[in-house]
Amino acid sequence: MTENKNLSTQKWYASWFDSPFYHILYKDRDYNEAQHFMDNLTSYLNLPEEAKILDLACGKGRHSIYLNSLGYNVTGADLSENSIAEASKAANETLHFKVHDMRDTCKEKYDAIFNLFTSFGYFENDADNLTTLKAIHNSLTETGFACIDFMNVDYVIANLVPEEVKTVENIDFHIKRYVKQNHIYKEIRFTAEGEDYHFTEKVQALRLTDFEQMMEEAGIYLLDIFGNYKLQKFFKNESERLIMIFK
Repeated sequence: MTENKNLSTQKWYASWFDSPFYHILYKDRDYNEAQHFMDNLTSYLNLPEEAKILDLACGKGRHSIYLNSLGYNVTGADLSENSIAEASKAANETLHFKVHDMRDTCKEKYDAIFNLFTSFGYFENDADNLTTLKAIHNSLTETGFACIDFMNVDYVIANLVPEEVKTVENIDFHIKRYVKQNHIYKEIRFTAEGEDYHFTEKVQALRLTDFEQMMEEAGIYLLDIFGNYKLQKFFKNESERLIMIFK
């Protein structure tokens, strides 16, 4: 999916998420909001002290590190070797990181598995979404809970900004967004150190009904649905997020 000559052989998510430019573009994300979300989520789930949590698609591990600071035994897992190498600098006795494909069931079981900030729906093959849900389900303890925090597709499409330029660290990122064949695309073009780059993010436009259908097929029990990080009610057209708690 990328046009950069060195990266074109890989899946787009394997190359773009591994790129240092990905972390530059998204470095100003609201981590306070993310921490409040973690506080709200762990409180709502009433997880036992020292519960084992898997942060699935953890990136550089910022949320894993915060969850660990709350007293939980946390494993951060991500497909990106670069991100895991960076995250591992913060590892300790109760904080571990590993390179892991979310389609694979984990060897050990977890009290909670979190898949946060739209880290789902990237696969070329639709069947991989169901495989991932089954893997999450099979990696939980009998009393464990999982949370998928996804975008609310209807809200995102209604509020899509077709084009913008975002300048971070003297790099002008030219961003174009559009919907095509039930996917939301974000094309990112920029020049850095004299080289031109072009990456395309592509996320499946999965709605609640899609998740419900897949969860039923995977034998998953959907417990609760929230529409934002304050864990308020989900409204199809107004909520920014689609947060699903299941077991």
